[in-house]
Amino acid sequence: MVREYEIEIQWTAFPLHPETPEDGQSLEQLFAGRLDLNQVKSRLKQAARDAGLPLGDRKMTYNSRLAQELGKWAETKGKGTEFHHRAFKAYFVDGINIGKISELSSMAGEIGLAEDEAREVLQKKVFKEAVDSDWIRSHQKGIQAVPTFLLGQRVLVGAQPYEKIAAFLESGGIKKRADRD
Repeated sequence: MVREYEIEIQWTAFPLHPETPEDGQSLEQLFAGRLDLNQVKSRLKQAARDAGLPLGDRKMTYNSRLAQELGKWAETKGKGTEFHHRAFKAYFVDGINIGKISELSSMAGEIGLAEDEAREVLQKKVFKEAVDSDWIRSHQKGIQAVPTFLLGQRVLVGAQPYEKIAAFLESGGIKKRADRD
C-alpha cells in the first residue's frame, strides 16, 4: 500500500487481552464458552490464505504489551515496520511468546537492532507512556478489534482484502503515487 498510495502508516498500540499472564494462556481458556474456537481458526486460516499471509496453528495467546513497547522503540530507530512484521510472524506463525524480554530482544537483533539496548529499553519501561497514550487513544476512538484502519474520521475494521483497503483509501481522497513501481 505504501508503495502504491500517498500514505504514511502510523502504528498504534491496542490493549488486546492485557490481562494475559507473562507465560500466556491457551486459546481454549481465553475463549471458553464464548465462541467455537475451531470455527474461528478455520475462518482465520481462510482469510490468511486469501490474503497470502502465513499463519501457524497457534494454541496460545501471549501478552503483547512488551512487544508494543519495543515496537515504539524500533520506530525511533527507523525499524518500526520491520519489527512489527517480525513480531507478527513470531506470534501468528511461529507461536513465540512475545511477552518475554529474551524473545523480543532476540527479534530486535534479527532486524539489525542492538539486543542489549532492546533489553534495557524493556527493563526500564522507556516506552511505557507512549503505549499508555496509544491505549487511551484507541479507547477514545472506540477501537475494539485489530487491525483497525483509521483515515481521518473514517474506519475500516478487520483484516481486509487488498482491494477493499485500496477502495477505502481512494474513497477517502488518497491518491496513487505518480512514481510507483
